[in-house]
Amino acid sequence: MALLALALLWKTVWPYVVGAILIGLLGGVGWWLRRTQLRTVAEHRAWQTEEENAARERSMAEVDAMTWQRFERYVAELCRRDGCTQVVVSGKSGDLGADVVGRMPDGRRLVIQCKHYAPHRTVPSGDMQKFLGTAKAEHAADVAVFVATCDFTREAERLAVKHEIVAMHRNLLGAWVRGSTLESLIPLNGAGHGRRPRGLRDTRGTAARPATAPRPPGQSGAPGPGHHSPR
Repeated sequence: MALLALALLWKTVWPYVVGAILIGLLGGVGWWLRRTQLRTVAEHRAWQTEEENAARERSMAEVDAMTWQRFERYVAELCRRDGCTQVVVSGKSGDLGADVVGRMPDGRRLVIQCKHYAPHRTVPSGDMQKFLGTAKAEHAADVAVFVATCDFTREAERLAVKHEIVAMHRNLLGAWVRGSTLESLIPLNGAGHGRRPRGLRDTRGTAARPATAPRPPGQSGAPGPGHHSPR
């Protein structure tokens, strides 16, 4: 009697049992596929980041081999590539931190301090203090950028953000060298973009995005990576 009741009950519920089992299996397969997809995407992104970093370092190796004078001229070339105008390189001591000056594509006054240090070094807060003391007071900068071939100390970056100076460390410089525009990098490490002068037309859409970055030419007899500006 019990077996008959169980058989009759099974005839009624078996579609639901099988359905539940199938739903569970499908859910498990879907979860596995989703997890596999996420892992694959994460691995691809990690690989892509590693490749980008390696490519950036290959480009930066040429920059590291430059003299500090050549580095300042190269920074000026990058500014011109991105649509900046009236770009002038000081190339001498006593410039009060204005190694490169010019105008952004929208007319804002651009002042850049360049430091060609070895990659393992860091720019101390003292260097940043000197630049922030002259960039706007002495040179009336709307956009003040401190470009270095190395990293900044935490205190130097803090000062940059607080006083609206763009601290362009080695990784950002590498991105600039590889084609990112100056204007796209400005908000990433400091808010030194300034305000756009009234009455000036914004030409960023046409002038500020070139196709390729200028490649630094080979330097015969150039000093090694440890060489830096004495200023």
